[in-house]
Amino acid sequence: MSTIQHLIIPDWPAPDNIRAACTTREGGYSQPPWNSFNFAEHVGDDTQHVAANRQKLQQILALPGSPHWLKQTHGTTVHQLDGPTIPSEADAAYTQKPDTVCVVMTADCLPVLFTDRQGRQIAAAHAGWRGLASGILENTLACFSAPDQVIAWLGPAIGPTAFEVGEAVRAAFIQRQPHATHAFTPTRAKHWYADLYQLARLRLMEAGVGQISGGEYCTYSDAERFYSYRRDKVTGRMACLIWR
Repeated sequence: MSTIQHLIIPDWPAPDNIRAACTTREGGYSQPPWNSFNFAEHVGDDTQHVAANRQKLQQILALPGSPHWLKQTHGTTVHQLDGPTIPSEADAAYTQKPDTVCVVMTADCLPVLFTDRQGRQIAAAHAGWRGLASGILENTLACFSAPDQVIAWLGPAIGPTAFEVGEAVRAAFIQRQPHATHAFTPTRAKHWYADLYQLARLRLMEAGVGQISGGEYCTYSDAERFYSYRRDKVTGRMACLIWR
């Protein structure tokens, strides 16, 4: 894993034609409490600052075009960017088109990047606990012609010793995968720490993904580098991007 100009570059066995990056909160124009590299227009930040941040990101990464920013709803809709229109709401983007940038925004939720081993298909997914439990990763993988040929990278999310949840969240996962109990550590009565990274790996492996990288950060505990909604409430959003 490397960081270049406030960006995290995934260390994963992606084909040579695949490009990917995840931002940190550093390096942009937004003022507190959104300081400073915020990409979300819906969190109260100055829209001119957001636009400047998006433009700077495009320049730093030499992107082939503007990223396809989605209106994320913690749902399970995947938008295929090969079509003619962009939907108002989706939590993942998929494409086979060269020079098309898939992107999701997060601030504790888990960003997941996908590519097939041939470098012909890519996707980015936003997986909060609701979307993860409801099948956003499975829906994204269903867009690929051969899920067993897909590799995935898990970007920065709230870590396994910071994400405390109640019974309803735990039940949402173990009803689908009883062995997901191993991803929950008791904290107090009827509460657990949930490991989003482990929960995502379990879902991806069950769907046939054999190569999964990433998953070593904690957005909640690293306030210098990452936004965290649970920690700060009013905060910005980071971007996780992939293109070919």
